[in-house]
Amino acid sequence: MGVGRLREFDAVWAELEPWLAGLETRRKAAARRLVTGIIAVVPGALAVILVLSALGLPGGVAIIAAIVLAAIVVGIVSAPFYALRTEVKHGMNTRLAGAFGLRYAPKPANPARFDSFRSHGLIPNSDRREFEDHFSGEAHGAEFELYEAELKQRRRSRKRTYYVTVFRGVLIRVAFPRTIEGVTLITRDQGIFNALSGLMRSANGRRLERIGLVDPKFERIFQVYGTDQVMARYLMTPAFMERVLALETALKGKNVRGVFDESLAEGFGKGELLLAAETGNLFEPGSLFKPLNARERVQALYRDFELVEEIIALVLAPDEKPEWMA
Repeated sequence: MGVGRLREFDAVWAELEPWLAGLETRRKAAARRLVTGIIAVVPGALAVILVLSALGLPGGVAIIAAIVLAAIVVGIVSAPFYALRTEVKHGMNTRLAGAFGLRYAPKPANPARFDSFRSHGLIPNSDRREFEDHFSGEAHGAEFELYEAELKQRRRSRKRTYYVTVFRGVLIRVAFPRTIEGVTLITRDQGIFNALSGLMRSANGRRLERIGLVDPKFERIFQVYGTDQVMARYLMTPAFMERVLALETALKGKNVRGVFDESLAEGFGKGELLLAAETGNLFEPGSLFKPLNARERVQALYRDFELVEEIIALVLAPDEKPEWMA
């Protein structure tokens, strides 16, 4: 964290610390209630099994009854704990978002361009979808929004059906300030499968052709396809390719991919840039078994917001470098 950012964080911390300190009594009580309840559940469940068995119920029925009762008890004793966690998360995210000039909502009212992310192959098919932590705002003359998505696919075995997480990360929509025509897709290099993948690429009824670029480092990681060779090279400038590589660094190499698409334009002569990145679960408040008014807790969440700012700056302001790149 640079000197300028440290001063800004100090101002945020000065606002958040009294609020978090005021919640400490509730946190301690909720944590104590949860731990006490869980400790009491085990002997309580055993007692239920013994009593029901003594009354003549089959052992299996007694065990099921004890498990159900234990689940109900845990749910009751944990309710204040998780309610406080939600309150802390939403309160911290709202305040930090405001410090970065963003708007925050716990869930997106309408997950922006989700179908477009899928149709362009930026995210996999899914049977279960969960969305949270929606941020929106304007930067460098362009509107943008970011939200988290967790996507799961249904799998079957002989004995059961289960779900596997196939994507956990952020989806970003940017109303790109430069003119976009057609579609330019930025995807991951697939080695020997690039040729086969290229034959299958299409968008809006038009075939996507592979775009040859001059940056060998970029092409070792990414493949670019487009409906228009000239437009694709207009968009994929050396400066922009440097930004995308820097974004890989900022996100610790978590499979960034994206698409420029004119069909998403909401005004004449513009289009949108969609970005997907596997970041894991961001924007969480940390453990409630530790003091809320701990500086490192807020710093950890603050870094997630710095990451959002870096993403937008890397995409929209090629002449500006975040402090970590300087």
